[in-house]
Amino acid sequence: MPMDTPKDPTADRPHWDIVDIVARLRESREVTHNIRHRGRIREYPSREALIRVLDGLCAALFPTHFGRRVLTDASIDFFVGHTLNETLSLLREQVRRGMSFDAAHTELSDEEIATDAARVTAQFAARLPEIRGLLVSDLHAAYAGDPAATCTAEILLSYPGMRAIIHHRIAHEMYKLDSKLLARVIAEIAHAQTGVDIHPGATIGGSFFIDHGTGVVIGETAIIGERVRLYQAVTLGAKRFETADDGSLVKGNARHPIVEDDVVIYAGATVLGRITIGKGSTIGGNVWVTQSLPPGSVVTQAQSRHG
Repeated sequence: MPMDTPKDPTADRPHWDIVDIVARLRESREVTHNIRHRGRIREYPSREALIRVLDGLCAALFPTHFGRRVLTDASIDFFVGHTLNETLSLLREQVRRGMSFDAAHTELSDEEIATDAARVTAQFAARLPEIRGLLVSDLHAAYAGDPAATCTAEILLSYPGMRAIIHHRIAHEMYKLDSKLLARVIAEIAHAQTGVDIHPGATIGGSFFIDHGTGVVIGETAIIGERVRLYQAVTLGAKRFETADDGSLVKGNARHPIVEDDVVIYAGATVLGRITIGKGSTIGGNVWVTQSLPPGSVVTQAQSRHG
């Protein structure tokens, strides 16, 4: 039998200079490409913790659907209270972390930021009954607008559009409370889970329904009225971006559509710019709209009819 070949003792040694690479990465972080706010290391909001927060809020808002399997009239309030207490404590910590990145908190001490995080979390918590009311209106709109829906539980548990709206209602409230980084991360969690991309700054009225959902994009300054229905791959986007004298993009300008009450926008339609889609209008599939429409308009690929 052939003898085993002796193993080269250097074969498993790394062929990279870790010490040099680590030193040059430090140089990049600290000097050459330093992007640290106020020159210090900060704790970022945790995506995993925010997923737990969203799960806890869903369980508190709809305990028989997202909470425990068995709840009774005697136990449901205890469950909701216990779940909220744990969830809001976790949320407060994430709010605190996010605030260290907000321009409004640049000059505050860590203690002041912690105090403000507690205030924001309490204000958010106080809005939960109103958020639930909006979500119930969205739920009823989904049931009324989809002939395939067999019950509201099916919509809550399996419709990606409904989950995206739940996340958006939560994210939008955080956005209004100037916890914008946190709101953006929550919106991106929804985007990853559902394929629906709604900026937390978008203002959306009650009884909102997104059917199917995949590929829907709604921009930051969009305003959507009551009883609006969107189908998959609809975009409510910006037509152009204004620039400053130095060529940088101007932030915060109203650049997305206003969609009034009772509008239906079918699959693949693209609506761009700060235009108004009048009340009761219908926009057909795969249509591009870049000009305002009066109430009651009907726009399709084949023809356009107003009034």
